[in-house]
Amino acid sequence: MEQEMPDYETIRAAVVSEKWALEKVLACYGDEINRLAMVKKRQPDGSVKEEIDDDLRQTLILKLLEAIPQFPIEKE
Repeated sequence: MEQEMPDYETIRAAVVSEKWALEKVLACYGDEINRLAMVKKRQPDGSVKEEIDDDLRQTLILKLLEAIPQFPIEKE
C-alpha cells in the first residue's frame, strides 16, 4: 500500500528531526525500502525464494534518516 507523499510542513519537520515527521517519511517510503531490501535465497530443495533481508532494510532506513537533514529546504 503506497503512502501519500509527505506535505511541505512534514518535510520541514523531518529535516529538523521531528519524530512524528520522520515516521511519516519512513512510512511513505516503506514499500520502496522493502522492495530494495528483497533478496533471493536458495532453499534446501533447490528452489529460490524472495525475502526481505532485515539487515539491508535497516541499512536503507538509516541511510534515509541520515539524508533527511541534508534535504535542501529554505530556512525562515
